[in-house]
Amino acid sequence: MASLAIVERAYRGAVEVAYFDALFLGIEIHRQLGLDLLLRGDAVTYAVDAPAPEPLLVGKRPVDTLDAPRADLLRLRDLGVGIRVESEDLAALGLGAACLIDGAECVAAGELAARWPDYDRIFFL
Repeated sequence: MASLAIVERAYRGAVEVAYFDALFLGIEIHRQLGLDLLLRGDAVTYAVDAPAPEPLLVGKRPVDTLDAPRADLLRLRDLGVGIRVESEDLAALGLGAACLIDGAECVAAGELAARWPDYDRIFFL
């Protein structure tokens, strides 16, 4: 059986990312245990199919230590991680299933909670 990781909070700052962020941890969990991923809350935006943001400039200096959650999510998808996104949280942001990256699946709120017994472990990242 696989593990389930739930990510609810979106980007929490460059210092965290400079060391080890939630999606990078997901890559390691998947390597060792197998993983499905559920995005909730503001973290649903990680799965939106959109171009990478422009670099942040502070004065004339680009800041390149910022998070790239979509790139990490694409890597997880390519490794075979099941990616699910709560449709209600997408709708709250004015988004729908059509805006998601290939391989991401919309699910109703609570749908995966009903399937928790199917998982060996549940992680809140």
